[in-house]
This record gives sequence, structure tokens and C-alpha cells, in this order.
Amino acid sequence: MRDFRKLQAGITSRPVSRRSLVGGATMAGMAGTLGAYGARAQDATPVQTTPTRDISGTSLSILQWQHFVPVWDTWFEVFINEWAEANGVTLQLDRVNTADIPAAFAAEIAAGQGHDIVEHIASLPQYEEAVLDMTDLVAEATARHGAQLDMCKKNSFNPTTNKFYGFTHGYAPDPANYRKSLWTEIGLDNGPSTFDELLSGGTQIWEEQGVQMGIGMSQEIDSNMAAQAMIWAFGGAVQDENENITINSPETLAAVEYMKVLFESCMTPEVFGWNAASNNQLLVAGQASYILNSISAYRTAMEQQPETADDIFLSLPLVGPGGDDRALAHGHAVFTAMIPTYAENPDTAMEFLLHLTANYQAVVDESLFYNFPAFPDTYSALIEDGGPLDNDPYGSNPPDKLAVLKTANDWTVNLGWPGPANAMIGEAFNTFVLSDMMAKAARGDVTPAEAVAEAETILNEIAQNWRDEGLMGGGE
Repeated sequence: MRDFRKLQAGITSRPVSRRSLVGGATMAGMAGTLGAYGARAQDATPVQTTPTRDISGTSLSILQWQHFVPVWDTWFEVFINEWAEANGVTLQLDRVNTADIPAAFAAEIAAGQGHDIVEHIASLPQYEEAVLDMTDLVAEATARHGAQLDMCKKNSFNPTTNKFYGFTHGYAPDPANYRKSLWTEIGLDNGPSTFDELLSGGTQIWEEQGVQMGIGMSQEIDSNMAAQAMIWAFGGAVQDENENITINSPETLAAVEYMKVLFESCMTPEVFGWNAASNNQLLVAGQASYILNSISAYRTAMEQQPETADDIFLSLPLVGPGGDDRALAHGHAVFTAMIPTYAENPDTAMEFLLHLTANYQAVVDESLFYNFPAFPDTYSALIEDGGPLDNDPYGSNPPDKLAVLKTANDWTVNLGWPGPANAMIGEAFNTFVLSDMMAKAARGDVTPAEAVAEAETILNEIAQNWRDEGLMGGGE
């Protein structure tokens, strides 16, 4: 293994109490346990990798989000405990609601003590100065497993500082989930493929069948991603390739105006108060015609409402005025592990992340295909013709329902595309600038033009603060 980056000396920390972190946690994004798949989660036989350094006698503490496919958490506990036992490592695994990770990490940073690994489902570049550079870890994983997806690299790399502030080991695609019977009733058997069809078809379904659209505009991560995807599809972007703020454009304005019309035509005010589980729950309950989400909602329906699950199908990102090339999605979850500067056992943490990457076929299988690999060669059969997405072993009806995900690597881009996932967009997601912009316009609090202008002012202030810290480019 190549030498990892030299670590700061003299840093000590104490582990954070599991009770204090997990005691009040709640599950986001999944309402069920998918118990029918529990046996599968116990069948994995991962390969035990050999560490390149002696880590016996060390400990490893991890702060991790609760997975949206709960059987994965069950499998992971077995997986990591087997690795820890085989390598003489004492383990502490703490899980919290994913929405609580940024604040929990910020509290650890302020205290200068906490976990060896903190993992979140979205980039947290605003914490770059508090984490170790993972460049050598990424290089080692690349040497072992081939190239990392460019999208995953850009979700964890700062071109201004030339630093990997995180190690992205995988992601979850973000397709559309739609009720086929509802759309067939109005002549769109395969659901909408454009934003024009989404508006006209969603409105017709709401008026004739009484089933609403399910795209959030609240202070939660799904609403953030929906807003960003819509801006892209209309030809706009929050920033350009050089990290200059470009949100105040005719294209973004058109996207915000569209969202206002969509809300008024086929949604209800509840979308302003949703959490990350709400659109899933609406779909599983049979009360949504269309949502933007990973396959977790569909897997929940398979367990709780099989008849509804049979009617849920997946589709590609919608084409908008920006054309086919702008029909894009952010990773619904981008699994990024960070090692804080105060970590007591960074070498042990890096060895585990390499072990996890080496076993990514098991990671994907045990997530019921929610997780996709950041290093595609670890599971090349996943997206091949005739592979598991063409014949879902977990009982999809029809068996090839997940085949649309075979092209996910082509239409999934990083947070803040076409620029990098920098501290500005990380803070903007954490403070819900984009979803607030959509909500204010949709509710009529301000005009769409005023909402966009306000977002521009906020983003420019955030960006300049990070430029002053030397963590972001742009400003031209």
C-alpha cells in the first residue's frame, strides 16, 4: 500500500457515548423493516482483506447514518464485527437519523473529539479543515479496484486545495418513481418523460383521479435535490465550472416559475412541511402519482403494500428546456466517509474503508441494489445486460423493473454540477437555500424573480466567506 498522508501528532480524543447519539434517533426515508429480506442479509460471505499495517489492539468508532433499506444495517453490523474480530479491533458503531449527521459532526469538531469515521449521504465540504486529506486512500483504492466514478470524485475533492476531504465509496441513483396505472389511464403508459408531460399529466391525474404529485419544497435533503435537478433540466445551474455563482439566470427563473405552476396545479401544501420520509410514505400509501427518490420507497412498498409495489415503476430524469444533456440527477445518497483530524485511529479507519470497498458486491447486494459502487470494477456485472438489474432476485414484478438503473452512472452528477461539490454548495444544501427559494415562490411569499434574486444574494455571501478561507475558487 502506498504511504498514507502523515497524521497530526499529539491529538487525543474520547469516544462519544452511543447512548447520547442514538437514544432519540428516528428512521428517515423508510417506514418498514423489509423483514422478508432478512435471511438474505445473513447470507453474505465477504472476503477478509489483509491490512497492510498492524492494527491489532486498536479501536474504531464510526458515526453513520441509518440506512434507508434497514436490512442493510443488519448485514453491516455482522460484516464490520467479523472484520473487527479478525483483526483484533475494538468496535463502536453509532447510528443516527441522516438529517442529524451534519449537526452531530459540527458538535464533535467544536469539541475536538469524537469518532474515527463520520459518514453522511451528501458532501460536507464545509468541514474540510477539520478532516484529513484522503488523497492517498483514494489512490490506493484506485490502484486496487480501477478508476473511481468522476461523479464520486467530484463529490469529495476540492480542486482549489487539491484535497480529498472525503472518501466516497458509493452512491444511490435518484430515478423517478411513478404509479403506472395512473399514468396509463391518461395515455402515458411509461409515465412522463418530459417536464411538460409531468405538468399536464400530473394535473390531469389530480383532477380526474384525485392523486397528487409528490415533489417536496421543504427543509430536507430530497427537496434540495429536486430543486437542483429541476434547475439543471431547465438549463440553469447554481454555479459554473469555475465556481462563480450563476443561479440568477432566465433558465433558473423558468424552473422556479414552473415549480410554482406545478404546485398550484397538482400538489398540496403538505409538501412545504415534509421530512425525508414523507414522499416515500405518500407513494407507499398509494397517494402520489410521481416522486423523485431512490428505490427505497419501492422496496418499502414491496414489504408493506405489495399490490402498490407492483404498480410502482422507475424512470429516467425528465427532459426539460435544457435538452437531453441536462436531464440529470444528483446521487440520491452519496456515501462519503470522513476521518476527522482528531481521530484516534485513522490508520484503522482507512484499512476498514479499503476492506469495505473490496467487498462492494456484497454491499450492493445486501442493500437490495440501493447502493451502487463508486469503483465500478468492484461489481462490473451489476450494470451488464443480463445482470441482476435485469432479473431482480428480490422479487420485482416484472423482474426487469430495475433495468432503468443500468445507465445511472451516465446521468448522475455531483452536488453543485457543473462546478465541484465545494463548501458553498455544501452549506447551501445544509441551510436549504434552493428548496426555500422554490417554496417562497410557490406559496406566493415573493415573486419567482424575487426568490431567485434572494437566493443569489445568499449564495454569493456564502461563497465569498469560503473564498476568504481559501477553500473555494471563483469570484470573477
